[in-house]
Amino acid sequence: MMRKGLSVIKSSAVVRPVLSHGFGLTGSLSPFQGITRSFGAAIHAFNTTQLTDGVINRSKRMMLDTLGVGLLGTRTSVCKKALKYSQLFSSEERSSVWGESSTSLPPHYAAFVNGIAVHSMDFDDTWHPATHPSGAVLPALLALADVLPTQPSGLDLLLAFNVGVEVQGRLLRFSREAYNIPERFHPPSVVGVMGSTAASAKLLGLSPEQCSHALAIAASSAGAPLANAATQTKPLHIGNAARRGLEAAQLAQMGLQGNPAILDMDCGFGVYYKDYSPAAMEDSASSSFKWILEDQDVAFKRIPAHLAMHWAVDAALEARAQLQNTVGNFDLSQIRHISLRVPPSKYINCPSPATEHQARHSFQFNACSALLDNQVTVSSFSKAKINRPALKELLSKVKMESPEDNRPNFDEMYCELELQTHEGPSCTVRCDTFYGHWRKPLSQQYLVEKFSSNASSVLCPEGVDRVIDVIGNIERVKQISILSSSLRMTSNSHEQLTDFDLSV
Repeated sequence: MMRKGLSVIKSSAVVRPVLSHGFGLTGSLSPFQGITRSFGAAIHAFNTTQLTDGVINRSKRMMLDTLGVGLLGTRTSVCKKALKYSQLFSSEERSSVWGESSTSLPPHYAAFVNGIAVHSMDFDDTWHPATHPSGAVLPALLALADVLPTQPSGLDLLLAFNVGVEVQGRLLRFSREAYNIPERFHPPSVVGVMGSTAASAKLLGLSPEQCSHALAIAASSAGAPLANAATQTKPLHIGNAARRGLEAAQLAQMGLQGNPAILDMDCGFGVYYKDYSPAAMEDSASSSFKWILEDQDVAFKRIPAHLAMHWAVDAALEARAQLQNTVGNFDLSQIRHISLRVPPSKYINCPSPATEHQARHSFQFNACSALLDNQVTVSSFSKAKINRPALKELLSKVKMESPEDNRPNFDEMYCELELQTHEGPSCTVRCDTFYGHWRKPLSQQYLVEKFSSNASSVLCPEGVDRVIDVIGNIERVKQISILSSSLRMTSNSHEQLTDFDLSV
């Protein structure tokens, strides 16, 4: 049966109209209020009554998925190196490390390590315009919550999380360039650190002026080149965003100041975009205010790889199924040629990947893995699987093309895969929307199963169930410390299971 979002007839991609700079988000400015100050004022003014059911439900899904991929990521080589490094530092304040029953770190380093864990396998959520919105924000907030003198509630966490996500979405809409697959900077390193800062500032209860200065401080820690994509350094972009955002908010709380017009200037935050056109953030109490997350859902990944790989995998799985139905017991050695028609992007064109990080950014590898194994899983990126002779043979038959109508944009791109065989039969399949994309969201059951599969590699069964329960009821949780303790419930932990308080 043909999967939804897949077709065998090639047609021109629909080109959507490009919106004007500012994208309708501009609020009215007085002569004494700049764009940066409008953001500071909005961050300070947000309150829990403004959280809608839609935003709460979507952000709870984001939190659960982020914790699952983060727990799985704690066992990766890059995360273990980051943890070993971070243990060189000490402070009186200590925050939890996910999946570690007895290890804690200074809050900034806990945010750093947990952020790295989230992105260590490129398994975390992706937004449009392109960024990974959750990984920079949630690790910073949980690290901060561990050391606050008064424990925040679940609603406090939800609000701060959504403020961090909202700021990222607003900043991304200051540029048409940001709507495309990036070419120069990895987006979480640009907007992620600003979102982490906004979220941390909200949880700290900073004044409007302090919020503005926190954003200015954070901007000096923003930006990471895409040259480090497909390497072990890429996960550090998320870890650094979480850590530096938390630091910026705390420095602003101590009175440190930056340029109060950092978002207003081409030589400020505008350095990251060729077509920067900022707009003020409207008053969140205004009747016209609407959360961006209300309109723009995120994509959740089914495989631990760059988002664009999901189009290639779904197209390859459908092509494989069609050929098997046509010729019966199909032998992949009968494939003579594979054409992949994908959008142009240099850093996800890796014809002969040698490492797991290169494989996660290779259209060719992911399509061929799907053809060979009829699936792509966490284990597909192991050294043994990457070095298989059968896989390398398939890779040698791939040619990539970039049709003019295939835009490098996660909302408009497609992948078309054509298989030609030695015996004559051929097949062409096009994937416009994969399962997990915001147009075709994962079911709640699938999302919970993904979390359980990922988290169970680290937590005991009771811990897995507890995290699901806490996130599912997060708006009614009185003290968020129950979540931190749940994330430490490994098989050798001594955390006690107690009923958590849902009163408000």
